Amino acid sequence: MKKKIKEESKSIDTLELMSAMDELEKEKGIDKDSLMQSIEQALLVAYKRNFNSSDDNIKIEISKIDGQMHIYQLKTVVSGEIQDDKKEISLEDAQKIDSNFKEGDTVQFEIMPKQFGRIAAQTARQIITQKIREESRNVLFNEFKEKEGEIVTGLVQKVDRGAVILDLGKIEGIMPKREQIPSETYHVNDKIKACIISVAEGKKGSMQITLSRASTKFVKRLFEIEIPEIDEGLIEIKSISRDAGSRSKVAICSPNPNIDPVGSCVGQKGIRIQNIIKELNGEKIDVIEWNEDPSTYISSALLPATVLAVDVKEEENFAQVIVPDDQLSLAIGKGGQNAKLAAKLTNWKIDIKSETQFREMLQKSQNEASDDDENIVEKIEETEEKNEDKE
Repeated sequence: MKKKIKEESKSIDTLELMSAMDELEKEKGIDKDSLMQSIEQALLVAYKRNFNSSDDNIKIEISKIDGQMHIYQLKTVVSGEIQDDKKEISLEDAQKIDSNFKEGDTVQFEIMPKQFGRIAAQTARQIITQKIREESRNVLFNEFKEKEGEIVTGLVQKVDRGAVILDLGKIEGIMPKREQIPSETYHVNDKIKACIISVAEGKKGSMQITLSRASTKFVKRLFEIEIPEIDEGLIEIKSISRDAGSRSKVAICSPNPNIDPVGSCVGQKGIRIQNIIKELNGEKIDVIEWNEDPSTYISSALLPATVLAVDVKEEENFAQVIVPDDQLSLAIGKGGQNAKLAAKLTNWKIDIKSETQFREMLQKSQNEASDDDENIVEKIEETEEKNEDKE
């Protein structure tokens, strides 16, 4: 049983504080009950600091009804000898207050020292302000944490040592040099889109939002925004590889056989893919259909090159690819770009050879030619026959 005994009725009016908390809950989404608990704890710290109290039987409450603050000293009812009169009250004295008190009950005495004035209030306000800031940061952190992977629009505030600082409205974000498209130049007051790739807590409670235009996440989100079938789950993005500013490869598929995933992504007259290319400032995009058969998948991944044959060694995750002589440079790409992107997209090691190179290699080691090599030759001949039939 608990009983509140009021020693002095004077208490601090906190109606203005309650009104401020209501506003914070509306404007910033800060939970009022949570904030009130933090304020009560802060006032308790201020009380103990100003009155050199180390007692753990002091409690501060703020009324949710009238906003009044109350300070209580808690005393336990004991039937024997009192060991500490600050924490204990005899059963006899307790029953003088209320005859229903029994041993083990707690009596709450309300106290409000006259000295708990300007200095204590100022200290409390400082702690309260700090708590409000912390709560505001937490709300802001959670808001942007939920936006990881999303695209936001920001205004370039400054370019500092290669890093771009963007104004996101409520907070600033940073786009490091490595997350920028190399071919792009950014100027103050430019409005640009970028993907939030991480939201982390920095030093002294600060928050760091890292943005990117160079990541595959940025390309993925652009596809989801531009192509409704992806956002609705009718088409799935299986993999993306990218050389930012130059070329991207996107592998897609659809569980619905009636949907043409590549055609849906490209759009009528290429309008959908062109919107994405425009946002990437002309970056080339190869949209290919994912296939569970590695040979077919790897052949598609090497687009725009034509592939004659693919021989896969699954235990080594290795693929030998043969292309027509006039397609070798296209398959490899400038600086090996096309081959590297295809390897990243498929997660296979890929070795590309022209038909002439492959036949020369076979001729040199004809006596040691394996069944795999013979299979490749058969695939080459089959492909050549098909091409002749088409012509």
